[in-house]
Amino acid sequence: MDSNSNQSEHREIHLGLWDAVSIIVGIIIGVGIFVTPHEVFSSVPHPAIGIGVWVLGGLFALIGALCFAELASAYPRSGGEYVYLTRAFGPLTGFLFAWSQLTVTRSGSIAALAYIFGLQAAHLFNLDHLSVFVLAGLSVLFLTTVNLLGVRMGTRVQNILTVAKILGLVCLIVVGLVFGESEGVAGASTSTHEIGWFAGAMIFVLWSYSGWHEAAYIVSEAKNHTRNIPLALILGTAIVTVIYVLTNLAYLVGLGFEGVRQPKAAERLFRLVWPDHGARVVDVFIMVSALGAINGMIFTTARIYSEFGKDHRLFKVLSHWSKRLKTPARALAVQGFACIAIIVGVWWAGGGRQTFDAAVELTAAVFWMFFCLTGVALLVLRTRDPDTPRPFRVPGYPVVPLIFCGWCAYMVVGAVLYVPLKSLIGLGILGLGLPFYFLPQKLKRTQPAKDLQSVGK
Repeated sequence: MDSNSNQSEHREIHLGLWDAVSIIVGIIIGVGIFVTPHEVFSSVPHPAIGIGVWVLGGLFALIGALCFAELASAYPRSGGEYVYLTRAFGPLTGFLFAWSQLTVTRSGSIAALAYIFGLQAAHLFNLDHLSVFVLAGLSVLFLTTVNLLGVRMGTRVQNILTVAKILGLVCLIVVGLVFGESEGVAGASTSTHEIGWFAGAMIFVLWSYSGWHEAAYIVSEAKNHTRNIPLALILGTAIVTVIYVLTNLAYLVGLGFEGVRQPKAAERLFRLVWPDHGARVVDVFIMVSALGAINGMIFTTARIYSEFGKDHRLFKVLSHWSKRLKTPARALAVQGFACIAIIVGVWWAGGGRQTFDAAVELTAAVFWMFFCLTGVALLVLRTRDPDTPRPFRVPGYPVVPLIFCGWCAYMVVGAVLYVPLKSLIGLGILGLGLPFYFLPQKLKRTQPAKDLQSVGK
């Protein structure tokens, strides 16, 4: 076993249940709930169906959370999918997952949220276009530094931002339900909707719910992890589902079916009570939500790279944990550099919202493919490791995991059919990681699968 595995001795085990729930809620509630409802309701033929797809999205996220809860309790090593995929399918699969997160998926998501933060801040304070990218870079730099300085500092910031964004959405819900005068869910239906509207609506819904699995990345730092991590996964997802459904009901009641199908629904809703300040209120809420999601993703994603670095010598620099600060310092630094590099690259290309929308489409097929493989990994590991203690077991096994796998496979196929060229480019970027896996074959490298054989036993 690589000596880097001893780095776990430098970790502090003091993350409580609320810390884990706060990370999940803070990451899920990013900017999606403010910008995607009009896309969802524009796709559906009836307002009740619009609410239904948000409920369905929450149920799917809950099913996924149940699967991850079992895996996290059985294999309590931080790193989430990287650990489970490596254990089930071998080091190459785990390597490609971590590679995709580092090069595009995670770094791109953090950069996209930082860009939106910069965009809203520039709009709020009437700043120029260059300021958008400067503020985006500074947000990543600041929150990376916060997480470098200590786990407690990172979680305290996360808890504050999560409470703030929940209060903001509660305010939005009250405004919509109290001051709205439309017919709401009983509104008129429409027959003018595109074929495939369901898949189109679910892409935006599930993007808004993404992040329900994040607590799996911090298992080794959590108190009573066999209880708290599964509970956090379920509680966090349930809390967000309730908030999202109520928020969309508020949009419908406040603006009506036709009104919610137009952009900037949150801004127009707040104008019901603050006619001259609705836009500024929403700017502040989106900035807070973006910062909460950025901080949570910086915190959890560095744990993926740290575990990845333990097992692959070419990337072992990422495995280092600071003895003094008790944080994965090098993983955080490399991650921050990658995010800022993407922000600079988008600025150099002249970027904008469409650029980041394209980035999401570019990685969608790869994103859902690894989720599908994780669901399959649960089925494989139940058979391969029958004696491994599983403090939490998925209810309704194997039906529930099969539903999760089938849904993820549907999203992969849907992404490929919807944006075939971008999906192929995303798979091509994934393939670029292969030389970095096979190139150092002559070097002595630990085998993650062996390392993981003792995990959870």
